[in-house]
Amino acid sequence: MSSRSLNKVMLIGNLTRDPELRYTPQGTAVCSFGLATNRSWMPSDASERREETEFHRIVSWNKLAELCSQLLTKGRKVYIEGRLQTRSWEGQDGEKRQATEVVAEDMVILDSKREREGGEAEFSESGSQEVAAEAAGEKKETKKATAEKEEDSSESKVEKKSKDEKKEKESKEEDDVIDLDDIPF
Repeated sequence: MSSRSLNKVMLIGNLTRDPELRYTPQGTAVCSFGLATNRSWMPSDASERREETEFHRIVSWNKLAELCSQLLTKGRKVYIEGRLQTRSWEGQDGEKRQATEVVAEDMVILDSKREREGGEAEFSESGSQEVAAEAAGEKKETKKATAEKEEDSSESKVEKKSKDEKKEKESKEEDDVIDLDDIPF
């Protein structure tokens, strides 16, 4: 009987370099980048805090790889969830090499471009973070698009109402028709 095991990694940190997107010979997207995480603590024998930085190799595949390549840049703060994987290979010099990396299964961007430039992040009602619009013109376009959608939905409500009225009228006309088989002679 096999026992259950768990290989899960959750990291929050900053990218140490821009993501690098490649494709396998079969056409599968693979993206790799570095992530730095920090931890600080107060040693019992010291009067000042100590800080330590850990560097992680992150690899993502398929659609997530393409998204990471498009959305992430050096310095961005992200949440990465995945699993540990150790690879072994032989280097060009004939030496055996080994690397442990995190294979990402989920990625969430925790900052916005505006926040990194000194502004504040914007949040939706659901609590998820939205990337701030680069210019006020983009916000106006978004409001205009929302207004157009509302107009379309109100037009569709009117169309639906007229369709419902038409169906009701047709059903009344069907009720008004007398079936001769129903009349007893």
